[in-house]
Amino acid sequence: MRDDLYHPVTIHNLTIDGNIFLAPLAGYTDVPFRTLAKEGGADLTFTEMVSVEGLSREGEKTVTLLERSPLEQQYAVQLFLYSTASLPRALDMLAPYAPDLIDINCGCPVGKVTKTGAGCAMMHTPSLITDAVRIIKERTGLPVSVKLRIGWDQERRNYLAFSQAALDGGADMLTLHARTRSQGYAPSAEWETLSILKRYTVDGGYRVPIFGSGDLFAPIDAKRMLEETGIDGVMFARGAIGNPTIFAQAKAILCAQEPRLPSRAEIHALIMRHLDLMIAHYGEEAACKAMRKHAAAYLKGIAGSSAIKQKLVQALHREEYRAALVDL
Repeated sequence: MRDDLYHPVTIHNLTIDGNIFLAPLAGYTDVPFRTLAKEGGADLTFTEMVSVEGLSREGEKTVTLLERSPLEQQYAVQLFLYSTASLPRALDMLAPYAPDLIDINCGCPVGKVTKTGAGCAMMHTPSLITDAVRIIKERTGLPVSVKLRIGWDQERRNYLAFSQAALDGGADMLTLHARTRSQGYAPSAEWETLSILKRYTVDGGYRVPIFGSGDLFAPIDAKRMLEETGIDGVMFARGAIGNPTIFAQAKAILCAQEPRLPSRAEIHALIMRHLDLMIAHYGEEAACKAMRKHAAAYLKGIAGSSAIKQKLVQALHREEYRAALVDL
């Protein structure tokens, strides 16, 4: 394990300044949120997962997901697929967006994704990930990462074999969410599997970064995961919702500094900043509706915030948000 817990990461020919990333999260990691995460210290951010099928057909909703934040100097796109048939066409459609890294989602546990054979269901067919990684690398020359889970359920914990299949295709990075698909997001993540995967790749002679995900809710969790597992970096997911400055806080801890937590006034400013970014992206009414879940996360645990949340449930205009937050 490295002595410097916070350090650059090299993924094939791509070097990232640090090892604290924002994980791709469907319904959350849009351009406004990724902008805030970059402002909050994230070293790399990922798009929401993008359908290979939708991209190959130039679907409007799919293409919208590829919009890039002005702060994303290094741009990572996550794809999900159940077949490689449409992959070449999808990669041709992706090329004008000039991604620096392509990630393949093999960890999403949501039924509407897995029932098609995508997401975590890909772990049933290791040969598919081998082929997908190989096609992407041959057609684009870009580094490819794979995000996976321990397995489908406790009886099918095939993360090592599936990781090997990804490596056989040429994968340049692996990220393990340390739960099975059947566990969803509970109970506690099995961080020991991260250590096992790291040792497996090292013993096999693979010089690929291993990242971890699962139960990273507080800044200190990044330090704990890195120290306990010996992996190369972490991806904050749900822990970043309502706290996009968690990346800078985690980095401070890793560098033996005191993390700076936002004050109530700064949380107020973050909510309005987030809302303004969403209004610019979606329009006022749609943004105000979509912002409700984010606002609730920002306000979680703050004394007296229940009344504010009740007002925001009906808010359709920026002025209503401003008025509701006046006492924060």
